[in-house]
Amino acid sequence: MATGKRIRFFRTKIGLTQKQLGEKLGFTGRTSDVRMAQYESEARSPKQDLINQLAQIFHVDSRALTVPDIDTYVGLMHTLFALEDMYGLKIKDIDGELCLCLDKSNTSFSSLFDMFSSWQQQAEKLEKGEISKDEYDEWRYRYPALDTYSKWARIPSQELSDLFTNENK
Repeated sequence: MATGKRIRFFRTKIGLTQKQLGEKLGFTGRTSDVRMAQYESEARSPKQDLINQLAQIFHVDSRALTVPDIDTYVGLMHTLFALEDMYGLKIKDIDGELCLCLDKSNTSFSSLFDMFSSWQQQAEKLEKGEISKDEYDEWRYRYPALDTYSKWARIPSQELSDLFTNENK
């Protein structure tokens, strides 16, 4: 989630208008809501000192407002938190194993379920030795071009390809 969307998310979460938030940050007059609208629409990028002020107002870590650096554990955690906010991703303990799950009540559930199911099928094929690690990586890195499971597919499934091939013999 981009910084502007995160600012809007937390602003609405605490019930402030753009004007009210702008005034809390010290912007005066008409500039208060215009400036916040620019940040939220990504027309302007807030500097780190403003991010820090926003974090204090929202009572969050400043990393919760920015695009996380997933090359760090804390950045990865903030990415997962953003995914929870945006897509209803949940963490659960299932038989002593921590699992990421989709929230069925979230509006994104259906689309994400199809995508995750497709990913799970490819991972299972890799685990069973039906495809190589290179084939699995090719599927992941070219997704959705090679996805034959869901509506995101851009190429025909193997079954459909075989059907066409057999019909034309």
